[in-house]
Amino acid sequence: MISKLKYFFTLLFLLSTLKLIAQITEVKYLSGEDNVNTVDWDFQCTAGRNSGRWTKIAVPSNWELQGFGNYTYGSEKEDRGEAGLYKYAFTVPSHWKNKTVYLVFDGAMTDTEVKINGKLAGPIHQGAFYQFKYNIKALLNNNGTNILEVKVNKVSSNQTINEAERSADFWVFGGIFRPVFLEAFPHQHIQRVAIDAKADGSLKVNAYVANLQSITAITAQVKTLNGKPFGKPFSVNLTPGTTVAQLNTKLINPELWSSEFPNRYKIDITIKNGTTKLHTVTETIGFRTVELRQHDGFYVNGQKIKFKGVNHGSFWPTSGRTTSRKISILDAELIKEMNMNAVRMSHYPPDKHFLEVCDSIGLYVIDELTGWQYPPYDTQVGQKLVKEMIVRDVNHPSIIMWANGNEGGFNFDLLPDYPKHDIQNRPVIQPWMNINGMNTKHYIPWNYGNRTFFQGNDVFFPTEFLHGLYDGGHGAGLDDFWNLMQSNPLSAGGFLWDFCDQGVMRTDMGGRLDTKGNAASDGILGPYREKEASFFTIKEIWSPVYFPQKFISKLFNGKFDIENRYNFTNLNKCSFSWKLKKITGFDKSEGNELTGKITSPDIKPQSSGILNLALPAQWAKYDVLYITARDLYGKELYTWSWPITSPQQFADRMIENGKDKINVTEDNESLRLSCSGVEVKLSKETGLMVAIRNKKGEISFSNGPVLINGEANFKSFKHSRDSLGRYVVVATYEGKQNFKVTWTMMPSGWLGLKYQYRANIGQEILGVSFNYPEEKINGMQLIGNGPYRVYKNRLKGGTLNLWDKKYNNAVTGETWDYPEFKGYYSNFYGARISTAEGNFVVLSSTDNLFMHMLNPAIPKGLGKANSFAGYPTNGISFLHGIPAIGTKSQKKEDLGPQSQPNLTFANGGLDTQSAVLYFDFR
Repeated sequence: MISKLKYFFTLLFLLSTLKLIAQITEVKYLSGEDNVNTVDWDFQCTAGRNSGRWTKIAVPSNWELQGFGNYTYGSEKEDRGEAGLYKYAFTVPSHWKNKTVYLVFDGAMTDTEVKINGKLAGPIHQGAFYQFKYNIKALLNNNGTNILEVKVNKVSSNQTINEAERSADFWVFGGIFRPVFLEAFPHQHIQRVAIDAKADGSLKVNAYVANLQSITAITAQVKTLNGKPFGKPFSVNLTPGTTVAQLNTKLINPELWSSEFPNRYKIDITIKNGTTKLHTVTETIGFRTVELRQHDGFYVNGQKIKFKGVNHGSFWPTSGRTTSRKISILDAELIKEMNMNAVRMSHYPPDKHFLEVCDSIGLYVIDELTGWQYPPYDTQVGQKLVKEMIVRDVNHPSIIMWANGNEGGFNFDLLPDYPKHDIQNRPVIQPWMNINGMNTKHYIPWNYGNRTFFQGNDVFFPTEFLHGLYDGGHGAGLDDFWNLMQSNPLSAGGFLWDFCDQGVMRTDMGGRLDTKGNAASDGILGPYREKEASFFTIKEIWSPVYFPQKFISKLFNGKFDIENRYNFTNLNKCSFSWKLKKITGFDKSEGNELTGKITSPDIKPQSSGILNLALPAQWAKYDVLYITARDLYGKELYTWSWPITSPQQFADRMIENGKDKINVTEDNESLRLSCSGVEVKLSKETGLMVAIRNKKGEISFSNGPVLINGEANFKSFKHSRDSLGRYVVVATYEGKQNFKVTWTMMPSGWLGLKYQYRANIGQEILGVSFNYPEEKINGMQLIGNGPYRVYKNRLKGGTLNLWDKKYNNAVTGETWDYPEFKGYYSNFYGARISTAEGNFVVLSSTDNLFMHMLNPAIPKGLGKANSFAGYPTNGISFLHGIPAIGTKSQKKEDLGPQSQPNLTFANGGLDTQSAVLYFDFR
């Protein structure tokens, strides 16, 4: 009897407890959740590879990357006969019998017909990048197996959808490429909620409810992420038949969301019948206010901001548009690592998990309706897709505006639909257009922008600028553009094109990565997120910590001027450290570094101050000073380097004067100098070094120094031994450049070279060159700014150090073996060049000299030459001036002052350039 009573009271307790525990939406995945965790469905492709037979396919996926159909880039091919037929058997829990069940597709390309147990689930869905769902309660067999059949036509029957989604500058894939799942709701339930949480703590919730049959209440409670209630619950009573309810409250001092402080909260919304909780949904929100102030700027939480952004699409080489949360985290963290604060979804709504990561990591997002260029979606389908986009994405605090298509792909009749569905009434832009006080014109020339857009009346933020291709654009020109944006109050920043090269792993080409020539090699990163040089240039230029000081003088007192370019963060929240390094030569050695921490200065956002390093007294005995800044989360903002030792001081330390005798022989054609096992042959007819030998044999470094630009007609050749036992050879040349070369053989076998010339006005390349056969070079140890190569308009992003660089023939955007070996290097101190003939050393004794190491291969898909720089004759050169590089769509001359040809005026005339080099061929 006691046991029966115990059972009875236990059951009573459980039943009473169930009234207090609300039902949540139950989710059952029919597919996998990402590109790694997939589920095999029955599949048949109707055209192309492996078509016409039933087999299996991973879902979600793009069928091309699973070995089916045809690869299509943009509108190059109308695969109208290509469709995917899917079948999948599934069961549902028995307790779902009285629930409302939806079948949800997160994305399918493109026209999608769905059947459950042989019956249509609803209208064919058109539009690839949008979540859509069907109420399938009436079609389900709750006591047995259900058969899901899906037909996905790669080409839509609606031509405006094809124009918006397929006639585009990106890969067009077919298939169910995002997850498919079931949602089961209680009969009386909340379908969805739309939330507006503002910076002043005011909170508005629109709850869309279904099947209310009695007087009920809907209640909301805000909580911290760890579940602690924040503020009091707030509610409103509902009557039967209600379909939408609004709840309002105001919370005191919520922690605000921004790109720098992505504070978030949870909110539980529950419908109740008396004390019985019928259904609860939970959303993650952030309190923030975004606003465009006409003729002023874009504001977040009352603070004017500038977008430091990039365009980003959903992409992975082996799975196309099917990605994962892991990829979203990788990409968002890479964007933040470049010190960016914004990202534009180009040109379609992203995976939901990417937006969730942007919420958590702090990135401002422009969410975009697909519409690549004219014509756009028609109004009927466009209104449906605008709603689907906003309904799914409305509650993400990261989304600060919508884009109604791209570059003419605008249907203006859709504009009234955005505020219908967006409770926050965020701004809507038309990328590449000036409308409603927002000018987003793409790819403006620097001078044109300086005179017109940045000096206009409207807030200006190009949603695309500096169009990357191969090694051009992105970082090249960014310094000038950013300085222009920083100095103009109507600038709201801009967005670079593009995040990564979209190289597809072709299953029909043996796994080769295909970027469709130059069509998809637009990225700052490679397909697998390999970092190009521009990654580090952007990281430095867009660092929120900025040092105006470029050099350290003898009077350096250990203090730096410093600017805080954050919008919300005091620099006392960041951490700083210094490192002093001694570079003893080309062999890495330990014990030559000294490190220390720096007291973080109290500098408010958008202001400047002093950073006191408090260096030890012996700081000047080191070669390089490094300063590292980290944000309040411990992430590196950037590490800057300043030379302490000059190239001349470094060279003087490395060179051996020696006491060996220098032997001299000559004939009518040449002069030979030999010492310490090194023999140098100089032409008496040209003044050039024509041959070098050491004890091991010939070294093929020859035919130099040749003046790269200008007149240099051989005039005279003189030679003699000086009082220090050195042998000096002087070659002079006729011409406007007054070219003069002085060779000095030292008693150690070291060979010195001094040359001088008057530079031509407006030359791209200034300096001298030597021949060396590329096939004999194995690599080099470089002392200078590295490890990446530079251009005249992309000098930032490098670090002074000793770099070990292996030879490669990487073609940026085509082979992705980074950092590239060949090209220009800045702040050249010296190099030990490793060859098949042995090693030889060259040192600079001249400030700000560039080294040119071989010529990069021309990309196969280059097309326009804007994004490939000029180079000297292939070999090794030493230069005072190097060329700039352009973008895919713009010539280098359009990118600002740093991109112009070298102008070398001094005292009203042409500047005389000189340099001193030392060679050790021993």
